[in-house]
Amino acid sequence: MKKSQYIITIDLGGTKILSALLNNKNKIVGKVKQPTDSTKGADFIVECLVESIQNLFTNHNVTEEDIKAISMGVPGTVNPVSGLLSNAPNLGIKNFNIKGELQKSFNIPVLLENDVNLAALGIKKYEFKDAVKNMLVVFIGTGIGGALLFNGNIYRGTNFFAGEIGHMLVNSNGALSSKKSKAFEALASRTAIVNRINKELAKGKESNIVEFIKGNKIKSSALAKSVASGDKLVTKEIKKATKVIGSVLGSITTLLNIDTIVLGGGVVEAMGDFILKEVKKSFDISVLPEPGKNVKIVATKLGDDAPLYGGIALAEEFLD
Repeated sequence: MKKSQYIITIDLGGTKILSALLNNKNKIVGKVKQPTDSTKGADFIVECLVESIQNLFTNHNVTEEDIKAISMGVPGTVNPVSGLLSNAPNLGIKNFNIKGELQKSFNIPVLLENDVNLAALGIKKYEFKDAVKNMLVVFIGTGIGGALLFNGNIYRGTNFFAGEIGHMLVNSNGALSSKKSKAFEALASRTAIVNRINKELAKGKESNIVEFIKGNKIKSSALAKSVASGDKLVTKEIKKATKVIGSVLGSITTLLNIDTIVLGGGVVEAMGDFILKEVKKSFDISVLPEPGKNVKIVATKLGDDAPLYGGIALAEEFLD
C-alpha cells in the first residue's frame, strides 16, 4: 500500500454492514457499523453501503483521493472480475452487479469477493503470516460459509462457487448425501441451533437460556452463557451441531488432504474452546488417519476483523 493511502473494507451481512478504514501500516483506524434491511432490495443495500463509506470519510477527515480501494465481502456467489453477485440468499439478491452500482458513487476502485473468501485472505496474511498452504476456513453464523486455499491461493472454482460448504447435503450424523439429507447449514448453523432450541422450549422443555435472552432473540452470547452454566438442553443442541460439523470437516480433509482448518463466526467466537473440543471429537472419528493426523483445527483470533484485513490482501491481488 502506498504511503498516506488508506483502504476501506466492507463486510456486508444480511442484517448489518461493518465498514473499516485501514491505514498504510495495515492498522484499523476506524469502524462504522450500521443495520441494513435486506427485505428492501438491492438498490437500498447499495444506498446503505454508500452511507457507510461516507460516514468513514466524515468521521476520519479523509477524501476519495486518500483511498486506494474499496474492498467488499458479500455472503454469496460473486465474480470478483465482473462484479456480478449471482446469488446471495441471506440478502435476497440474484444476478445484481453490486460492484458496478457502488462504483457509480465513487471514483475509487471497488473490489468484490465472497465474505468468507475475504476473511480467509485476512487470516492467511495477518494471522498465519502467509505460512499456510492448504487451508479450509469455515464461518458458522446465520448460515455456514467456507473458503478454500490451495498452495496459498484462494480457490474460487470454475464459476466462482467453490467453498459453499453450507449447501452440501448431509444427514444429522454428518454423512454425505442420504435419503434424510439436508443442507449442512440447516443442521449446524447458529440459526439451526436456535430453531431447535425454540422448538423444544415451545414444547415446554426447561432451559435457563430464557433468563439470558429476556424475551429477545437467542444470540451467540446467550448460547455461550447457557452452556457455561451447564444447561442440558442448549448443550445438547450445540453438540448435535458440532457432531455434524466435525464429521463434514473430516470427510473434506480425507478428500483434500488440507493442513489447516480455521473456524470463525459468532458461535465460535463466543465459545471457541467448547466448540473446538466437540468438533475435534467428531472429526477424529470421521477422518482417515493419514490425512487427519497433521491437521490443525483452530479458531481465528481475528474474529470479525478477519474480512476487514482481507480487504488489504484483495487490493494487493487486483491492484498491485
